[in-house]
Amino acid sequence: MEKTVHVPLDGRAYDVVVGPGLLAQAGTRIAPLLRRRKVAVVTDENVSALHLETLRAGLASAGIEMEALALPPGESTKRWPQFERTVEWLLEQKVERNDVVIAFGGGVIGDLVGFAAAVLRRGVRFVQIPTSLLAQVDSSVGGKTGINAPQGKNLIGAFHQPALVLADTEVLGTLTARDFLAGYGEVVKYGLLGDSDFFDWLETNGPALAAGDMATRVEAVAHSVQMKADIVVRDETEQGDRALLNLGHTFCHALEAATGYSDRLFHGEGVAIGCALAFELSSRLGLCSQEDPSRVRAHIKAMGMKTDLADIPGDLPSAEALVELMGQDKKVVDGQLRFILARGIGEAFVTADVPKEAVLGVLKDALAAR
Repeated sequence: MEKTVHVPLDGRAYDVVVGPGLLAQAGTRIAPLLRRRKVAVVTDENVSALHLETLRAGLASAGIEMEALALPPGESTKRWPQFERTVEWLLEQKVERNDVVIAFGGGVIGDLVGFAAAVLRRGVRFVQIPTSLLAQVDSSVGGKTGINAPQGKNLIGAFHQPALVLADTEVLGTLTARDFLAGYGEVVKYGLLGDSDFFDWLETNGPALAAGDMATRVEAVAHSVQMKADIVVRDETEQGDRALLNLGHTFCHALEAATGYSDRLFHGEGVAIGCALAFELSSRLGLCSQEDPSRVRAHIKAMGMKTDLADIPGDLPSAEALVELMGQDKKVVDGQLRFILARGIGEAFVTADVPKEAVLGVLKDALAAR
C-alpha cells in the first residue's frame, strides 16, 4: 500500500514516503542519513502525548537515541519566542552540522523547525514527519519554512528542503474530524488547480477518505504530494508556476488575519472557502462557466466543510477591509495583488490583472449572504 514520491531537485533530492506504520519504521528509514545514532526531535504537546513514544520505539529499533522538545500547540507558536526557544534548545543538544533534526507535527511545527534547521549553524539537515493531513499533502513538501510576524503569515523564513519526509497515514486516525477536513481543503485544491480527473476522483472517493479508508487515504496523499513535487521541481523559489499552489490563499490569508489566526477558522478551512471564492471571481470575470463554482461549493459542502463566509462564526470586517488585508500578503508584487484564477476545474493560472471592483463585489455578496 505504501507509495514513494521522489522530489528530484538537483543536489537536494529527497523521497516522500506515504503509507501506514511509518513511525514504527522510522529508525530504519532515517538511519542511512545519520553519522551518529542520535537525533533531536521537535514536536508539540498534542502530538507528543499521542505519538512520541511510538516514534521513540521506532528509532530505538535501529539503535537511534532521541531527545525531544514539545512546544505548545497552535498557530501562535509560529512566532519569534518559540522559534528562539527551539534554536537555543537545539544548540543545547549540541546538534552538529552533520546531524539531523526531526520536525514531528503539523504545519506549524514543520514550518518552524524547518526554519530553525535552515539557520542553525547556517543549515543542518532535517526530516519531516508530518502528523496532520494538511502537513502531509502540503507544508512538509517543497522546503518552504518560516514563522509569522504581526504583519502577516510566513513573512520571515527561508527555503530549506528536507532530507526525507515520512507521511504515516495511520497517524491521521487520531485527528478530529474538523482537523482532517481542514487538511482536505488542501487536497481539493490540487484537483482544482491542475487535475480535473483527480477532482472527479475526490467527488467519488471523498466520503470513504473521510471515513478512514486507508488505501484511499494513501492514494489521495501520494497524488497530492506528486502534484506538489512536480510544481516545486519546475519552480522551487516561486518565480512563476509554484504560485499556483496558492489557489484560494489570497482570500484565505485575509480571512485568517480577520479572525486573528484563531480557532474560528483553520487554515485548510480558509483554503476551501478561498477556492470557492476564487472560482466565483473567475466565473464573474467570464473565465470559467457558472457551473464550476457551483460544483466546487457542492463538493466542499458535501464533505461537511466550511464553504462560505457565512460558515465562519463571529463578526467579519467589511469587504474593503478584507481587500486591505490582502495587500499585506507575500504574493504582492510591485504593489499588485496576484490572484490564482481558473478557466475551469483543473485549469488554474496566475494573474495580477484583476479589477479591485470585481474582488470587492464577490466579497460584498458573500458577506451579505451571512
